[in-house]
Amino acid sequence: MPAGFQQLGGETVTGTLALSVFTAVLGSLEFGYNIGVINAPQKIIEAEYNATWVHRYGEPIPSGTLTSLWSLSVAIFSIGGMLSSFCVGFVSEWLGRRKAMLINNMFAFIGGSLMGMSKLCGSFEMMILGRFIIGAFCGLVSGLTPMYVGEIAPTSLRGALGTLHQLAIVTGILIAQILGLDSLLGSEHLWPVLMGLTIVPTVLQMALLPFCPESPRFLYIVRCREHHAKSGLRRLTGRQEVGDMLAEMKEEKRRMDMERKVSILELFRSPLYRQPIIISILLQLSQQLSGVNAIFYYSTTIFMNAGVQSPVYATIGAGVVNCAFTVVSLFLVERMGRRTLHMLGLGGMCICAIIMTIALALLESVPFMSYISMLAIFGFVAFFEVGPGPIPWFFVAELFSQGPRPAAMAVAGCSNWTANFIIGMGFQYVAELCGPYVFLIFAALLLFFLIFTFFRVPETRGKTFDQISATFHHSSAGGMMNMDMDMDMDMDKPSTEMDYLGEESIN
Repeated sequence: MPAGFQQLGGETVTGTLALSVFTAVLGSLEFGYNIGVINAPQKIIEAEYNATWVHRYGEPIPSGTLTSLWSLSVAIFSIGGMLSSFCVGFVSEWLGRRKAMLINNMFAFIGGSLMGMSKLCGSFEMMILGRFIIGAFCGLVSGLTPMYVGEIAPTSLRGALGTLHQLAIVTGILIAQILGLDSLLGSEHLWPVLMGLTIVPTVLQMALLPFCPESPRFLYIVRCREHHAKSGLRRLTGRQEVGDMLAEMKEEKRRMDMERKVSILELFRSPLYRQPIIISILLQLSQQLSGVNAIFYYSTTIFMNAGVQSPVYATIGAGVVNCAFTVVSLFLVERMGRRTLHMLGLGGMCICAIIMTIALALLESVPFMSYISMLAIFGFVAFFEVGPGPIPWFFVAELFSQGPRPAAMAVAGCSNWTANFIIGMGFQYVAELCGPYVFLIFAALLLFFLIFTFFRVPETRGKTFDQISATFHHSSAGGMMNMDMDMDMDMDKPSTEMDYLGEESIN
């Protein structure tokens, strides 16, 4: 745990808090690993699919069938995540955050085993099924981890600790890219080991979770176990007197008890929740439809088309940039604010997408454009990790109080995974159709999300969950509050009131 955390909000990071966050984000590490692991050994796994087809039918696999099977192997991961993400609310309320993470590891164990055994059994169906099951694991992780970390983190550290979810994801991607090298596990004989290694963080998380406390907010607000909630707060904060934190929870519970139980449909029907849920969905779409997963899934092919001599190493370079700028975001998120960083990331990605398109279009006539395109890809990834990468994951948890939060996480997660599936399944076909101009589509989408963020997304830095929720309540009752747009203000000073642009709520 970086020592700088203690200076971010004056809070002491206890050993229990550090252990709990580390254990939770092991699931995020596995999530990232399974995003990146399918990329480097693509040609070897496709050759294995062909060998299986020849063994079964006595002839090589048709090119179109191979493309479809490979796209399915990539995209079915997202289908599993899309379906399971809708269960986040129910599972987290039924089992609790910690126990849900513990039981979720069964999916990872089964999925990893199926992928690791697929070559031995001569079955690409096992590979595809394993990808689906591991996707279901990751779908639950994408909701459970930010929810748990957001609920156990002190208000002043919530943004920084929330960023660790994304840092673990990109670290997992990088680990998968490095282990996927031909000289390591990306060879013809060892790629099943590469796929099966996903069970290692699963085993470690299962061993550590019993030593982590359940979310005190869940224990008190949902289960009404004040004594257990106090015990958890004392362990997490290292303080014996936790009355101020408990008072905040009591106020949140009092407000929640006055509301009807919030279902997914109620999020869209109620004026109180409609605006934050639309913001949450658009933030998740801004992450996935930015085009970054097209690079994560197909970076080797993209670098080859850009004329890079060693595309696998260029992909690893992009992974290093990915991790480095996630760390940068970690230290900026409490200083500059969520909204500012998100806009900075979206704007930078839009510019890089345009540069990338120009470089790829001029590649044949201007040879040095291969270097420009590679730099544009690195810049694209860097700007993604400054804002659109980490912020949407924990921003949703901040926009909702304890009552509607699980349902909101489910809707936002499903939106994220649906967009992920669209990119994973459709990018290859669109790239073949549009050629070097494919990233202009992403540039247009990024511009739209930038404009939306500027006009509609609030700043939540330094706010308690109850303050954020109360702001939306006031907004729905009497119109939105004006956002202070003075960019010369001291960004080190936490905001004291929630500001918005515009006078009308989103319908």
